[in-house]
Amino acid sequence: MTDPHYSSGLTQGAAQERAYHDRCMVEANFDLAPFTIAWEVTRACAFACKHCRADAQHRPDPRELTTSEGKALIDRLAEFGSPILVFTGGDPMMRRDLFELIAYANDKGLRCSLTPTATALPTPERLLLAKEAGIRRIALSLDAPRPEVHDEFRQVIGSWERTMRILKNALSIGLSVQVNTTVSRFNVDLLPEMVPFIQEVEAVQWSVFFLVPTGRAQAEWMISPERHEQVFNWLYDLSQQAPFDIKATAAPMYRRVAIQRKRQEAGAGAPVTFQGAGFQYADGLHRPTKGVNDGNGFLFISHMGEIMPSGFLPISAGNVRQDNIVEVYRYHPLFEDLRDPEKIKGKCGICEYRDVCGGQRGRAYGLTGDYLETDPACLYEPNPVTLAQKGYLP
Repeated sequence: MTDPHYSSGLTQGAAQERAYHDRCMVEANFDLAPFTIAWEVTRACAFACKHCRADAQHRPDPRELTTSEGKALIDRLAEFGSPILVFTGGDPMMRRDLFELIAYANDKGLRCSLTPTATALPTPERLLLAKEAGIRRIALSLDAPRPEVHDEFRQVIGSWERTMRILKNALSIGLSVQVNTTVSRFNVDLLPEMVPFIQEVEAVQWSVFFLVPTGRAQAEWMISPERHEQVFNWLYDLSQQAPFDIKATAAPMYRRVAIQRKRQEAGAGAPVTFQGAGFQYADGLHRPTKGVNDGNGFLFISHMGEIMPSGFLPISAGNVRQDNIVEVYRYHPLFEDLRDPEKIKGKCGICEYRDVCGGQRGRAYGLTGDYLETDPACLYEPNPVTLAQKGYLP
């Protein structure tokens, strides 16, 4: 995707944010620091969504990190530089010290975003408090263009209307707005109908999540590899004219599709040069063709302080209460494995797009029990010519 696909939808604040990152963070070494960190500040949530990664509960877990522990964690995260810190859950709005933690992280130079649940808690007044504390973007889930489908997915009647209202309220106070949609067999045919609603709330980014079987999400709810491929191509076509940025989440295979489509458009023998391997971050941070994946540019902290590659790959490599999270991310064998393409197995390990894709590691783990195995959602078969060049074929 190119700049016009999202610049027309940028608020003034988002445009300033984009210019800042263009100046300050053009490249990054994912061996040293993640691009995005998600902190599950609580598992508490009033909803019981069918596909909830967190398997959220109605009451806060007494083992959650305390305010002082949270600030100590933020101090450590600031050692990475200025990554994006996503305050997530559960429902982060159910933490009483949320705005205090956001303000502390903002003061430390972290770029903060928030993913609240569409309950009664994100009032205009509390959204303004979040903005004043340092939130740059708010992201809400909208899984269908119709209330009955979305509400059934979320298990709460009225959640669709409330989601739309919160998004519009956030926009009205100057917050950058992002819409998250989880693709499953329940809503895949409705995706084209989602576009007008993304435009209606003037979202700068549509983050399209492809279901990973973890938490409450079931493997049988995934769409087929063939359907994944169709949706990737549809998203690529949409990206050519949509007034918002499109990001495929938990689907690094989209980068491969984008590269293939770019090559087709450029013609045989023509060089294909573009940033981000077919995806663009709506904050304007341009990337080389290397992309973020679990433990490789991405880091997750659970409500109890467990250090994990992502919420979709819930394997603990330590705990912030006793371990240095910077050292764990950089040197723990789990994270080192995930950043070493030579460790990847199966067809993902020999694919010519391995370095820009690598397969979704959480999905490989959820379906095979091995986080280094092939991502079963990918249709693509590696090119025999490339395999022979690499010595994999006689």
